[in-house]
Amino acid sequence: MFYDKGLRFSCRMCSYCCSAEPGYVYLTKDDIEAASGALGCSFDEFIRRYCRLVDFGSYSLVSLLERADYDCIFLSDKGCAIYSARPLQCRTYPFWRNVLESEESWKREAESCPGIGKGEIIPRSVIEKRLKEGETPPYMIIRK
Repeated sequence: MFYDKGLRFSCRMCSYCCSAEPGYVYLTKDDIEAASGALGCSFDEFIRRYCRLVDFGSYSLVSLLERADYDCIFLSDKGCAIYSARPLQCRTYPFWRNVLESEESWKREAESCPGIGKGEIIPRSVIEKRLKEGETPPYMIIRK
């Protein structure tokens, strides 16, 4: 792997990954439980207030809402309003399979993420741990 010796990454708190482009932040059951607990609301209330269902036919996946400008519903002028309970997808960025597919895809991601290539070297063992964590299935709602 091109990252055998690790990769440099240090979040610069620029919020680009939380804004600017449309996308999905798929949530796991644990994500919803942590975020709803942090906000003091029920699991179902959290989904109703802060999420959208992404239709896949016989089931839907739960994703965070975005504002009209594509900013995450939890992005504030001080950063992530639920940072301590942020979703797995957010915690594992930029160590996602599609970003680590090749050195070229890593470099392409660096064009929009100023933290890639900066800071400490993240060892391969940590990168692979985050990749494995990222394989946790998102919360699914089955249609009957």
